[in-house]
Amino acid sequence: MTASPTQISPTESLETLPQWRPATWYEYLAYRDEDTPLRRRLFFDDGYLLVHDMTGEGINHASFADLFTMIFAFWFMQNPEQIFSSFGRCLLEKEPLRAGAPDLVLYLRDDYPRCQEGEPRRINLHQWRVPDLVGEIGDTTLATDLDEKKKLYAAMGIPEYWVINVRGRQVFAFQLQADGLYQQIDRSHVLKGLPISLLEQTLALLENGTNGSAAMWFSQQLANLKLD
Repeated sequence: MTASPTQISPTESLETLPQWRPATWYEYLAYRDEDTPLRRRLFFDDGYLLVHDMTGEGINHASFADLFTMIFAFWFMQNPEQIFSSFGRCLLEKEPLRAGAPDLVLYLRDDYPRCQEGEPRRINLHQWRVPDLVGEIGDTTLATDLDEKKKLYAAMGIPEYWVINVRGRQVFAFQLQADGLYQQIDRSHVLKGLPISLLEQTLALLENGTNGSAAMWFSQQLANLKLD
């Protein structure tokens, strides 16, 4: 994405912001470093900025996000040989071109980011490698999750990207190809062949149950799951 930047005031009401708008890296930094009680998630992709106001995070978004955190935990309980770390909604930054704060951030192995005292509270992708998997909970943001954010995470070089469609109870999973583009997959490569259909069956249980009961059902299915 390329455009001539326009001036953005950090104090501008978030309600007046378009989905994505032209901005410079310095204007992104003004939002990032502003002293404000508002909870925001920021995304920047080579001259474009998106600001999510999270102060009114809905019940569905929170329920689905916590469900996937539990899914990760149950998966790795069944695969204890794998080291994993979860950093959902942590800001990933690759100055001066890209930044994002995915709902789900998963690292495998023991070379995961560690925060040292006095360092900024974000993941510097010049210092640390990219996550193995990131995901977005698409309640009111599904269109941009499947378009601009998908392009952003591909440009960051993140191997696997999930989009969870809250209203449709769907999971779109993508693997990064050699050409730098995502291709949709029906089994996770990061989670060793986990069927995406099993995730969708788990989501369907939220229609009449809790995210806790759905996560427990997912755990029970793993015991008999045959992976390629």
